[in-house]
Amino acid sequence: MNVPVNFDKLEVGYDIPAVPGMAEADIQTPCLILDLDALERNIKKMGDYAKAHGMRHRVHGKMHKSVDVAKLQEKLGGAIGVCCQKVSEAEVFVRGGIKDVLVSNQVRDPKKIDRLAQLPKLGSSIIVCVDDLSNVAELSAAAQKHGTELGVFVEIDCGAGRCGVTTSQDVVAIARAVEASPGLKFRGIQAYQGAMQHMDKYEDRKAKLDIAIGMVKDAVQALKSVGLEPELVSGGGTGSYYFESTSGVFNELQCGSYAFMDADYGRILDKDGKRIDQGEWENALFILTQVMSHAKADKAIVDAGLKAQSVDSGLPVVYGRSDVKYIKCSDEHGVVEDPKGVLKVGEKLRLVPGHCDPTANVHDWYVGVRNGKVEVVWPVSARGKAY
Repeated sequence: MNVPVNFDKLEVGYDIPAVPGMAEADIQTPCLILDLDALERNIKKMGDYAKAHGMRHRVHGKMHKSVDVAKLQEKLGGAIGVCCQKVSEAEVFVRGGIKDVLVSNQVRDPKKIDRLAQLPKLGSSIIVCVDDLSNVAELSAAAQKHGTELGVFVEIDCGAGRCGVTTSQDVVAIARAVEASPGLKFRGIQAYQGAMQHMDKYEDRKAKLDIAIGMVKDAVQALKSVGLEPELVSGGGTGSYYFESTSGVFNELQCGSYAFMDADYGRILDKDGKRIDQGEWENALFILTQVMSHAKADKAIVDAGLKAQSVDSGLPVVYGRSDVKYIKCSDEHGVVEDPKGVLKVGEKLRLVPGHCDPTANVHDWYVGVRNGKVEVVWPVSARGKAY
């Protein structure tokens, strides 16, 4: 179960950046803050969209790694469960009470397979991705050993160039093997086109998805021809969900970053050529940072450097400001260009991280704020669960 946080035993500034009821001005930096109003609007909006298009929405737990956020997505957005990338990450969500969990990845290590096969005993439905016939026997043996059932998605490489098979014949062969294996149940297809999610132009993303959708339709037809119609065809991300949901073949979305948004996703354009963080989705996740030095007249130094964020997708953006710019970082320092010297020591800034997923993974807590007050403090439940 998801154990409630005992704030009485936690010291602000040492164990935790804030506690509920504090003024936002007193939050210790650097830390992650959530604009709860924006977060809730994003969640409801995606939930309404999925419902209107007859789609299930399985949110990506790897993005926020938080049981609390996942439960909010179920409550406000009608999410049916989560995707995870690793067995240990999946176990966090199962123990936290999420009842439908997909490991949207391959699991091959014997000890990991054994642990995966035990998760249904905790009361959740478990699905795992497969792209190799030999993996079917491994999963079946573990499920039989523990007296459980694992659902299986056959993964199609529909353009990402990572895991997944590339022919309908391979999809059918694996699905048949799954159906013939004790302890396993063929549930459907995993078809997530990750390589195009951040392509700037809507038309470029659509062109990539058209190819992917064609592959998926061919695979579904091949499965139907042998009596193995998939229950679920799952995929879609924040940069593509509108394509999958109108494809006539997908029935489950896997969007994640829409809830928080980040600077890299925010740059991509919708069908009208508008940035998606300027209408489609709102920035809800920020790194709260504080100016700690202004010894150089044209530069402010803040306390959010490399150890407070991931910069694999670029530097963070100072939210709501055009007069200052985050230009450089080292381990513990961030350099903010301040040509007019407008920032003061002690002033706090909200940074939109370049990439929300790995940024969340370097923090222990989310501080949820509303109307200038700390309303909730949530642990990053699956932080470090990378095995």
